[in-house]
Amino acid sequence: MFRANRSLAILSAAMLAAASLPAFAQATHNPAEVQGGEFTVDTNHSQVGFTLSHMGFSNFSGRLSGVTGSLTLAGGDHAGSKISVSVPASSFSTPVDKLNAELVSADWFDAQKFPAITFTSTKVTPTGADSATIEGNLTMHGVTKPVTLTAKFVGAGANPMSKAYTVGFDATGTVKRSEFGVTKYVPLIGDEVELSLHGAFEKK
Repeated sequence: MFRANRSLAILSAAMLAAASLPAFAQATHNPAEVQGGEFTVDTNHSQVGFTLSHMGFSNFSGRLSGVTGSLTLAGGDHAGSKISVSVPASSFSTPVDKLNAELVSADWFDAQKFPAITFTSTKVTPTGADSATIEGNLTMHGVTKPVTLTAKFVGAGANPMSKAYTVGFDATGTVKRSEFGVTKYVPLIGDEVELSLHGAFEKK
């Protein structure tokens, strides 16, 4: 009898807890339903990933966090959209603590001298209902070079926790780090770096 009452009490508590959670509305994945306007980066849910060759034996990945910036999402086919983002060069993170310290040092990205890595779009060209190419300028290690990213719409809607209208995109691209003056161990450690950007943006 005691066990039955205890189980009933636990079940009741669980039901009450579930009832107190916010209703989770489904994000739309239909680009035609996305609201245009001015957005800011949701820093806590955005990041930049990178992958490069490790001596030709394997591919090695890491990430950067602390992304900030803005997005102007134009109506229609979004051709007039603009994006500008920045990420701290001190935020390099890999599974190797020693490497993390090296990457921010003067031998690599010199985060003290060049504290931010930035990308500012110059042209957005729709390539499909949910995709586009984004041409822009990437500034890293004190060097600015044109880079083209391939972007894809992920989803949009009201965030059930913050209530902010949020839109998300993924983007990919490739850069040669030597072109930005980051030449440590090239070509033993890969020169070509694959970038993957996962961004969430909240409407102002």
